[in-house]
Amino acid sequence: MWRRSPRTQAAPTPGAIANRGDLPAAAAGTITLGAELVVNRLGFGAMRITGKGIFGPPADRPEALRVLRRSVELGVDFIDTADSYGPHISEELIAEALHPYPRGLVIATKAGFHRPGPGLWTMRGRPKHLRAQLYGSLRRLKLDRIELWQLHRVDPKVPADAQFEALASAVSDGLVRHVGLSEVSVAQIEQARRFVPIASVQNRFNLVDGTWDVVVDYCEREGIAFIPWHPLSAGKLDAAEAAPRRRLELMASRHGASVNQIAIAWLLARSPVMLPIPGTSNVNHLDENVGASRIALTTDEMRELAGG
Repeated sequence: MWRRSPRTQAAPTPGAIANRGDLPAAAAGTITLGAELVVNRLGFGAMRITGKGIFGPPADRPEALRVLRRSVELGVDFIDTADSYGPHISEELIAEALHPYPRGLVIATKAGFHRPGPGLWTMRGRPKHLRAQLYGSLRRLKLDRIELWQLHRVDPKVPADAQFEALASAVSDGLVRHVGLSEVSVAQIEQARRFVPIASVQNRFNLVDGTWDVVVDYCEREGIAFIPWHPLSAGKLDAAEAAPRRRLELMASRHGASVNQIAIAWLLARSPVMLPIPGTSNVNHLDENVGASRIALTTDEMRELAGG
């Protein structure tokens, strides 16, 4: 049976995220989740610290733990994970690496998938299942409240209203502070907002995939954080057609940056409500990704990257 565990936090130390203004991840500025939860606008996605196919333990567990600890050292104070990553492995590693959590660290997690095997994802949005996943996340993360709990998908086999009511119930019961949605349309966001305030939307979005442009614009108008998953296109950036790829390379050369850094910088410049969460299982890649927070693209450079 799930039981509440005390929310413990380490005392701030020199260089801790409590002093976020002096750390690399702070260079991109901050964003507010809900009405009061302020985080740096470059987070970390903890999906890839698990095994192949986002299933089972990582091939290099010590490196996964180092990545998590290094992210906080760099000023990352928003870590995104999910019950389904592993499953459970990502949440367990976060607690192992970072608990007791430093002041200011926000851990967001998600529910709504069943994982029968590597690379296999089955939606399960029944309210009882969502609540069971929430209890599991609280236990594994050693928290008595999730600061941002997200519905991983709106399960078409379950009435959407029932799923949104489950989110609202978690808030009213004090188990969740803010809620978010993932892979949703504007219509679905508006439907959910009839039941509970929506603090964030997490849809696939990157430099070469603007499918959800209309949702980004809606979130900007409504003051909802937009968390782009697949922010580096996971290799598809390298397979982009020659002209866009060349534009990226030229921009990277101009800024003394990598192509991936320019891709992250583009997201940060795309909208003030954008909260990128590039993930990795490698400390060197993490350092590179966070370095993108210092790159400020101009309007002309954004237009140039778009081929205009």
